[in-house]
Amino acid sequence: MQTATSTVPQPDSHFVIYGPAQPVDKLLEFVDQYDDSSVGEHLDFVHDPYMRKYARPDGPKLTVSDRREDVMLEPFDSRQRQDVEETKAVEDLRVAVLTKLKRPAQIDSERVYALYQEIPEPRISHLPARLRHQLLAALGTIERKDSKSMLRYFAVVADVKNSGFSLTSYEWNTAMSFATRYVGTSTEVETEAALHIWREMEHDAGVKANEVTFNILFDVASKAGNFTLAEMVYREMINRGYTFNRYHHVSLIHFFGLKQNGSGVRAAYRHMVEAGEIIDTITLNCVLSSLLRCGEEESAERLYEKMKNSTEAGRNIPDRNYTIQKSITKVLMMFARLAKAHPDMRPSFQHAALLAPDLQTYRILVNWYGIRLGNLPKVAQFLDEMKFFRVPLHGAIFLALFKSFHIHGGPGSDWSAQRLESVWNAFLNALDTKTEGLHISTWMAMAILRAFSRYSDREQMLDIYEALRSRWNLDLVNSQFMLDFLNKLLPKKRQ
Repeated sequence: MQTATSTVPQPDSHFVIYGPAQPVDKLLEFVDQYDDSSVGEHLDFVHDPYMRKYARPDGPKLTVSDRREDVMLEPFDSRQRQDVEETKAVEDLRVAVLTKLKRPAQIDSERVYALYQEIPEPRISHLPARLRHQLLAALGTIERKDSKSMLRYFAVVADVKNSGFSLTSYEWNTAMSFATRYVGTSTEVETEAALHIWREMEHDAGVKANEVTFNILFDVASKAGNFTLAEMVYREMINRGYTFNRYHHVSLIHFFGLKQNGSGVRAAYRHMVEAGEIIDTITLNCVLSSLLRCGEEESAERLYEKMKNSTEAGRNIPDRNYTIQKSITKVLMMFARLAKAHPDMRPSFQHAALLAPDLQTYRILVNWYGIRLGNLPKVAQFLDEMKFFRVPLHGAIFLALFKSFHIHGGPGSDWSAQRLESVWNAFLNALDTKTEGLHISTWMAMAILRAFSRYSDREQMLDIYEALRSRWNLDLVNSQFMLDFLNKLLPKKRQ
């Protein structure tokens, strides 16, 4: 997929100044409004669906301290004489940690942790207070949270706690984030882990939870389907006097989407706009996904059309990776804070926010209209408009397409063998040209083989597998798994 042409100024910029600023009433028009209900009314309904007006519990109200002398406690007197090898190991770790914090791409977290393990036990006791906190910050600076990065972070946290030192609220929140987001789908297991860390944070360590803590708790409870707990977390945050930021607003939109409450989604979006937060593509994608989850395809399509029509510059959307997107979110939060202090500046800040469709928009749409509804004409429209907006190809789009062929393919279907072959050839071409964001994973290979099992005989299936294997560096375990998976598909074709 080609990038933006040179005629567009600064194609790698992620904030493009374009068109007239979007006033509040224009932003509200992005999402159709059917009633004037408030977020509070919809949360009351979640808590008490029969509207019996039961009295709410008062509390819990906790008072804890976060003392600087505990956080910055030094493990030793800096005037002490230390072993030469130990000093060198600590200095090597310091250099690696500072490099990771200043230039994350130059060194990975695994290397930082390996240098930490070279320090004699008890390792954390050999580190000055500042380096101790910098180490935890470096290990928390990753693109994606997974089980390995979580275990590394928790190992250092355990060392800190076992040595009698304190964690900051930021470090507790990072631990909680690891515990809830190292897997793709949150369940009651991740919810319990988050609650356990929260209890340990406040009751045992005496560190007061902040708005970030509550956002993590609300997010994991919502995604795990524990809406009662999510509503209790929301109420506790309000009781403690915390104000909403963009994370809370977006999480609340997502919450009502999971509850399949379209009016709640609209109320949460309106609440976010009226609170003065900067609206961007991420916010609109969350509304889009939530409306689809509520079964309101027409409203979602109207929102998508308004996103398309928001700006001419949207045709030249740059590729945005996860790390850069986190930075953009922080900048938008800063814009919102400044806009609240200086309301006259808000139009220019909203001016800079991207509102046109991006890769995540099309992931949402292709997954819903392809996998869920099997609507091939709509999927074809979205793929064509991806080219128009210069959104780069990505493996997630191909994964959704192959899943759609598996679910909806068959004799007489629009998802025909000929169209599957066309998608397969496009996938191989993108793979061979090393398109960014595209690689063969176990899930991708399984989706491809399942899709072809709808149409292909034994020999064709083996050819497809060989084409995958020749482009995929499989280890012994995954190779055996894929062969077993293929064998399960082949007998169905012989029968």
